[in-house]
Amino acid sequence: MKNNKGLAKGIYIAIIVLILIPWNRLGLPVISAPIALLCGLIFAFIFPNPCPKFNKKTSKYLLQVAVVCLGFNMNLQESLKSGSEGMLFTVVSVIGVMALGVLLGYYMHINRKTAYLISSGTAICGGSAIAAVGPVVKADENEMAVSLGVIFILNSIALFVFPPLGHLFEMSQQQFGTWAAIAIHDTSSVVGAGEVYGEEALQVATLIKLTRALWIIPMAFVTMFIFRDKSSRISIPWFIFLFVLAMVVNTYVALPAWFVDSMVWIAKRGMVVTLFLIGASLSIDSIKNVGVKPLMQAVLLWIVIGVSSLFVVLETIE
Repeated sequence: MKNNKGLAKGIYIAIIVLILIPWNRLGLPVISAPIALLCGLIFAFIFPNPCPKFNKKTSKYLLQVAVVCLGFNMNLQESLKSGSEGMLFTVVSVIGVMALGVLLGYYMHINRKTAYLISSGTAICGGSAIAAVGPVVKADENEMAVSLGVIFILNSIALFVFPPLGHLFEMSQQQFGTWAAIAIHDTSSVVGAGEVYGEEALQVATLIKLTRALWIIPMAFVTMFIFRDKSSRISIPWFIFLFVLAMVVNTYVALPAWFVDSMVWIAKRGMVVTLFLIGASLSIDSIKNVGVKPLMQAVLLWIVIGVSSLFVVLETIE
């Protein structure tokens, strides 16, 4: 047992090191976001996670650091201009998905809190929204696990499916970035898919997704009213404001090239490591615990938001 745990930990660390090695300087391709996620999933199906607490905390904070670092490579004015076309649909889709998700949960006889958490994760920003809203509704460990499990499963699928679909529909960088930000749940998979598609898609997707993530704040207040609990604590995603600050600094301050290049490297490699950590946390047991009805609710919501946003993006954005 100890030998297996030691072997798992060794492989776990080795994969992270391999992701961080700048293979491109040696004339070899770097490990991409989809490959890192796939490695994490394969690892999770073979070994029990040797560092579950480290995995959970690191994936959360590393994602936030990576997003903030990415801001140092983005111009505020250009980003706002390129992302503005997706903002209106963002507002409509957040409200629409929440309403549809709650109705589906009611008619499918899914636990009220689980259905609400899945709807929040689909409408706003996946696991981050669930983590923020969960304490407000006083969700128990099982309700949180089921909701997060569903979202993580669909996030994993999205990272592999969305870029090929973007090429199939001959989407521009801006179209794909907008679509990914609206239709993919978690920020990590949105950024991963955007990076695979192209630099402009990455910037557009990140900006729109983080704007969407700010809906966590009003959503938490509305949730307090619905579940009648004013004593609950609201978790505000402060790192989004740091991301905006990084964009402002990069726009109005002449930063040295080496600094910007370093921030971009940290952002991209940090995101790839995050996806490996997320994949490594998604075990077979966590998938089994999800259940059919919650998964069906999440898939139906995902199809609705994915197809409707694809239609709107193709029709309104050049």
